[in-house]
Amino acid sequence: MKTTNRTIASLGAVAALTAALTACGGSDTGSAGNGKPVVGVDFPRSDTDFWNSYIKYSPDFATDFGLELKTTNSQNDVAKLTSNVQTLISQGVKGVAMAPQDTAAIAPTLEQLAAKKIPVVTVDTRPDTGNVYMVVRADNRAYGEKACRFLGAKLGGKGKVVMLQGDLASINGRDRTEAFNDCMKANYPDITVFGEATNWDGAVAAQKLQTDLTAHPDIKGVYMQSSFALAGTLQVLKQKNLLVGPTDPKHVFIVSNDGIPEELRNIAEGKIDATVSQPADLYAKYALHYLKAAIDGKTFAPGKTDHDSTIIQVRDGLLEDQLSAPLVTADGGTYDGVPSLKADDRSLWGTEHL
Repeated sequence: MKTTNRTIASLGAVAALTAALTACGGSDTGSAGNGKPVVGVDFPRSDTDFWNSYIKYSPDFATDFGLELKTTNSQNDVAKLTSNVQTLISQGVKGVAMAPQDTAAIAPTLEQLAAKKIPVVTVDTRPDTGNVYMVVRADNRAYGEKACRFLGAKLGGKGKVVMLQGDLASINGRDRTEAFNDCMKANYPDITVFGEATNWDGAVAAQKLQTDLTAHPDIKGVYMQSSFALAGTLQVLKQKNLLVGPTDPKHVFIVSNDGIPEELRNIAEGKIDATVSQPADLYAKYALHYLKAAIDGKTFAPGKTDHDSTIIQVRDGLLEDQLSAPLVTADGGTYDGVPSLKADDRSLWGTEHL
């Protein structure tokens, strides 16, 4: 891990935060009876395989880093997240990890935590405004780019595809949508994209996909911005007799984002064609790694890390550790310049559960 004892000018806010933490290091406040620092993790939801995996990984990594863990679940509700943060503050936590799904509305909560000198790590998303100690996230624009390149290659640069978007109130939804559209316009102008807003809701995604397929039965590709849409997409295709293997002329090429075990099984079975593996295990690991680093008074600078990622400076005072998120396919091939891993590659966290 690249660290420095000298805080660069752009990290002034982080320096003030960590200095305050170091100054109060001798206090018993925020420590469990066993002497371990107490940190809080708010889980954003527990209705998807991806986030349930993140939840399961967190306690083990807390133990690895010598942290006492307090947890809450905001259930995709920013008001509940705000309330949960109050609970964690009352429990004396020395740091908070969260994954706000509404990245615009979290600013007041971040301001409150900063005023109390409690460092924050955001996971999977980053706030639209305000600063945190570190953002732990994969490059979500790369998700959209990889999905575009895969579908562009499979369709030979021509045809129609549906993009089942997440929530544009989320930086993830915006990044994936903008990158996919930009890539299609620049590289595959003969592919028509039907963008459908779904608010990360599987039922909405299924209904809109069915409507699009009814109006345009020649659609040949689907980009799901998360596995939230997986079950509904497969059901719609089955109802329309389009859930056929990749060698069948009727096959609709599907690329997802997450890398959950069900996606990997579906790729092996020929039901879907690709996914981008979002590292649930590493999200949990490095969220807690950076909370421990904040408590220990460490600072970081942009550059390569020792865990195959790159820390970038998003804006003054805000750093993001962009973790690796590979394209996953049945054959592990390269698609229009994008390499992929095979769905049974043991380096993928999702294969642990197969």
